[in-house]
Amino acid sequence: MEAKLDDSFELYDLRVEVIGTERPMVCNHKAGDYFDLKGENLSLPEVQTFTIYALGALLPLLAAKQRMTHPNDWMTTDEMIACPDPHCGAQFRVVRTGKRTFRHSETSVVPLPS
Repeated sequence: MEAKLDDSFELYDLRVEVIGTERPMVCNHKAGDYFDLKGENLSLPEVQTFTIYALGALLPLLAAKQRMTHPNDWMTTDEMIACPDPHCGAQFRVVRTGKRTFRHSETSVVPLPS
């Protein structure tokens, strides 16, 4: 009988929250606004919006922040990201809120190497 390959991997769940600073926010941000990222699914509270320009700048960092990282890696230690608009005072706090397990066979049709 052939042993089944363990194809599981873990990703962190994230919460991204808008943090106000002493500088005014010129984008459509409000301090306290947030969204959650669980696996590949992003969710916002009902009736809340989030600008696509900030989201576009955050997405590459969020995919990296979901992965396990070395304790000394800045992706492990740093939580704050500035709004990409240089005139906006908003910052985004990215916090790892939990871990979830996925299976390669359920997330990809590409087989793992033998």
